[in-house]
Amino acid sequence: MSDPMDPTTAARRRPRRRLRVAAGAGLALVTLTLAGAATLGLGGRGGTQTPARTAPAATAPVTRQTLVRAVALAGELGYGASTPLASVATGTVTWLPEVGATVRRGEALLRADEQPVVLMYGALPMYRPLTADVRGSDVRQFESNLAALGYRGFTVDDTFSASTTAAVKSWQKDLGIPETGTVERERVIYAAGAVRISQQLVPVGASATATVLAYTGSTRVVTVSAGTGEAAWAKKGTKVTVTLPTRVSVSGKVKTVAPPAAPAGGQGPVDPERPGTGAATVQVTIAVADQRALGGLTDTPVDVRYVAQQREKVLTVPVDALLALAEGGYGVEVTGPGGTRILPVRAGLFADGRVEVQGDGLAEGLLVGVPG
Repeated sequence: MSDPMDPTTAARRRPRRRLRVAAGAGLALVTLTLAGAATLGLGGRGGTQTPARTAPAATAPVTRQTLVRAVALAGELGYGASTPLASVATGTVTWLPEVGATVRRGEALLRADEQPVVLMYGALPMYRPLTADVRGSDVRQFESNLAALGYRGFTVDDTFSASTTAAVKSWQKDLGIPETGTVERERVIYAAGAVRISQQLVPVGASATATVLAYTGSTRVVTVSAGTGEAAWAKKGTKVTVTLPTRVSVSGKVKTVAPPAAPAGGQGPVDPERPGTGAATVQVTIAVADQRALGGLTDTPVDVRYVAQQREKVLTVPVDALLALAEGGYGVEVTGPGGTRILPVRAGLFADGRVEVQGDGLAEGLLVGVPG
């Protein structure tokens, strides 16, 4: 190129001068510009002196790849938050399941005066007795449970019919309770699914009309408490990677995101290095489909990683290949059979020790200088 003002020509003629300025008078620029890379643990091309040379000490190829920046958060593997279970049964508690026991549909959550209070699955609470000719969505919910338990001879609908009454009597006979054909309000407690007993809140012998138990779900989940400023990533269905203390990684997916909860004791001090600290927190629950991969672990800390940024099929170089140019911006030292030249580039995403670069003349496979 004959034009003396052409930036590539100028860079070729003055590489040593540029590098000296970048490492000397322009040191503040280098430090500030590469701070993002250093924060990520990616490093930069350090040192206060850059030795003059006609070729780089070592080289690395420009590659085309998908660049991903992941963020790690602390999580807890367990069974999730406990839910209190209130009984409206009259009489005295004569039996409770052991802590850690799993109770499924049709099984007893407690016994009051030796009569079972049974778990069924559903969203509606048991708010009234169910008997002949009663109609409503709570009838359909109860009939759905009867059908799931194997009882037949009735139609699952909104009407408590004579055939439903007959099926209820069969169910009551199997439970060992009076065969009235009416489902008393105190006899059934609904939950979303099988439950795991996390705590007995009253002893055997206490009144059965009380909050008698606390339970969790029966499947292990991961919970993450994030400041509201850190929780924008947490949406139902977001995919994450969970790393166990055994260094095994399993796939997870955001299941629920609870509304923000104020910190105990009110607003605390904010740590500028950790957005969201001292403010309200968001409880994120993550489902893990492959429960076997979790082994026997529970109540243990884990790492949760989510993808914060991703760039598909971009040109990248090692972070320490970047040079801070005296006139501003970045460059890379390209070497080949024709010699060495400084090529200006625009830096994009930093991740995993590499950086996305764009610029005229850049191509996959080119060799760029890196520290030896």
